[in-house]
Amino acid sequence: MRKKLVVGNWKMNMTRPEAAACVEGLVRLVGREDVAVAICPPYLALDCVQYLLRNTSIALGAQDVFWKESGAFTGQVSANMLADVGCSYCIVGHSETRGRFGKLEVAESTLGYFSETDETVNLKIKALLYCSISPILCVGETLAEREAGQTDEVIASQLKGALDGIDGSEFREGVVAYEPVWAIGTGKTCDTAEAERVCGMIRSELSKIFDEDTANSIRIQYGGSVKASNAKELFSQPNIDGGLVGGASLNPNEFADIVKAAA
Repeated sequence: MRKKLVVGNWKMNMTRPEAAACVEGLVRLVGREDVAVAICPPYLALDCVQYLLRNTSIALGAQDVFWKESGAFTGQVSANMLADVGCSYCIVGHSETRGRFGKLEVAESTLGYFSETDETVNLKIKALLYCSISPILCVGETLAEREAGQTDEVIASQLKGALDGIDGSEFREGVVAYEPVWAIGTGKTCDTAEAERVCGMIRSELSKIFDEDTANSIRIQYGGSVKASNAKELFSQPNIDGGLVGGASLNPNEFADIVKAAA
């Protein structure tokens, strides 16, 4: 049976003192052996958060990675650096790094800066697996793609591109997070029945890419305005194995309630 996994993605929030205060609150509130929990702070807070998480059941994750081990890549962080600081998970292919925003908070002229592709996601996954870090692969459709009836087609293409050349035995500890782009940061949540349908479709696609046994072992999360009020219903679905939580993960009490909902 797949153990539920709840991951907090802090995005570009929290100074180191703020991160420390949040983690101290989380440690007091979260500690269930029946639910796996991880938090993904900004790079600069990884070290202090890792120190505070020692001897707890909460794992550390990163929000992104670069695929080369070292070199002239200013501003990038490699998988072996993340392993060195104690990361067990790393988010890859998030819609925001792909330039696919549910709520646009930057000038449209700057969207070229966010240029993630399926090819770069694939390279990042391979780098993470080499360093024994579990990738959390994000997939999802925009509102325009959903309205055009392209949801399944878009997600199947993202899965195929991101997992190209990767053996199922390597990705068994990997995670796939379904995040409908139109529900990220907008307060909108995908209908539970539809979220379950898409997560089931993702599992079916994984069985084609790998095999049925591997597909049944991979955890599939839902992300997109997950909060305590909707988490229990979402997490009760057979193909939804927890959540990738954004804004609600910045509040220790709210995040703890989401974790409880996964139990």
